[in-house]
Amino acid sequence: MTELLFRTDPYRREAPARVTAVTEDGGVTLDASLFYPQGGGQPGDGGRIAWAGGEMAVARAVKGEGDAVLLLPAEGAAPPPVGTEVVQTIDWETRYLNMRTHTALHLLSVVIPLPVTGGQIAPGRGRLDFDMPEPPEDLPGIEARLNALIGRDLAVTEDWITDAELAANPGLVKTMSVAPPVGQGRVRLIRIGAGPDQVDLQPCGGTHVARTGEIGPIAIAKVEKKGKRNRRVVIALQP
Repeated sequence: MTELLFRTDPYRREAPARVTAVTEDGGVTLDASLFYPQGGGQPGDGGRIAWAGGEMAVARAVKGEGDAVLLLPAEGAAPPPVGTEVVQTIDWETRYLNMRTHTALHLLSVVIPLPVTGGQIAPGRGRLDFDMPEPPEDLPGIEARLNALIGRDLAVTEDWITDAELAANPGLVKTMSVAPPVGQGRVRLIRIGAGPDQVDLQPCGGTHVARTGEIGPIAIAKVEKKGKRNRRVVIALQP
């Protein structure tokens, strides 16, 4: 199993590790990974791993077997042998943009309280698709409420519940297209706010900022019709 360092500390940028496997096409698995593997609409991290006498640029991370994180080499990069001690460094600038965008999308699902049919994150830009037959009437108002939540600088924390507890509380799941991972006995929840200030609680395996104030101002870039019942709302971080 791979220790998921990105989950215990999403702000960590560099860490030692040991190579536990190398695939035929040069993909590398480490015993502990700072790299978030692509999933849940969030891109996989890129960066590099370095060792005595060598370095491999990591194009992106994807999910391997079980809990393994597979680091895919950039074109022309060669992996180290199994057992090599390495230092892994993520592309922090891109990761942090993804963290800010991801947390902002959770808040977007608060100000637009409709079922979510899809989503995607890109650095500094993201979108949610909603079960929304008619277009929203007050985009400036939605944008203002979203920025007001961000400005409250709410704490973003994690919690865990059992698979059975999630099954007993189906309202926690906002996404219609992607089911939260179950079958391992427990499910991770992301909570925004606490106590009477809690505004959101939903299953999520991605990386997030520690407080909503880190997101900064958000603009609603556009709304697109995607099918008979779906509307796509695109947001963008502002400089």
